[in-house]
Amino acid sequence: MSSDAAYQRLAMRIFADFSGTIAVPAVLAALLGKWLDARYGTEPKLLIVCFSLALALTVFMVVRKARFYGKKYQELNQK
Repeated sequence: MSSDAAYQRLAMRIFADFSGTIAVPAVLAALLGKWLDARYGTEPKLLIVCFSLALALTVFMVVRKARFYGKKYQELNQK
């Protein structure tokens, strides 16, 4: 297997993983926040709280995954 193919597979894996890591918490926060605001009449306070929590969770997950994929990239460079 060529090293270019290995780098391309890693890049596609990173793209897919980070896309989901960023999009899923934002969408879930929007749905949950809108539902909670409608239920308790607090529009838009709970939506903002949910988005803030989603942002914090996303930052934490992105940092962890960046470190993980950084190690994977270094492993490819050593081969």
